[in-house]
Amino acid sequence: MRRSKRAFDLLASVTGLILLSPFLAIIAIAVKIGDRGPILFRQERVGLEGRVFRILKFRTMVMDAERAGLQLTIGRDARVTQVGRILRRAKLDELPQLLNVACGEMSLVGPRPEVPKYVARYTSEQRRVLSLLPGVTDPASMKYADEADVLAHAADPERMYVEEVMPRKLQLNLSYAESATFGSDVAVILRTFGVITKPRRATRL
Repeated sequence: MRRSKRAFDLLASVTGLILLSPFLAIIAIAVKIGDRGPILFRQERVGLEGRVFRILKFRTMVMDAERAGLQLTIGRDARVTQVGRILRRAKLDELPQLLNVACGEMSLVGPRPEVPKYVARYTSEQRRVLSLLPGVTDPASMKYADEADVLAHAADPERMYVEEVMPRKLQLNLSYAESATFGSDVAVILRTFGVITKPRRATRL
């Protein structure tokens, strides 16, 4: 399955980049006009077998946002720009990751890659997720689509993420990987579009 999955990822990502290029250009212009900062946000994430790579996103926060807060987005984070809020709501900020997919650093479907800071907290069991190619979407991303809002109600958002949300997301993705097929990956992609376009409900922890 790995070879066919890579072939599908490559074909879909390149096709997507070509077809969406006019739309991507419009988003890039909007981000640039918004606050004159960089168009893309690059962040170190941990990928397959623990290799670090730079994930790409349209920038949705003010410049140097990570120096002014957590590596998590909490509720209506003041660091998020006006254009960024629109992009985040529809997950459009994730579209540049099609480049990560085309380069083989990510797959369309796979566990979302984490930042090194939180990977360092993984248990030996949780580190099994590093044997999987990270993805643009996964079952956990759909279940926790409103993660930022959930964390906003926590007394200690980072602790809640590390001790409750992150372990559950990892378990969901490890369980999915045990029986994943090409068909189930396509289903995840279709469900992701559904989650993005539907009104969100608060995730119960």
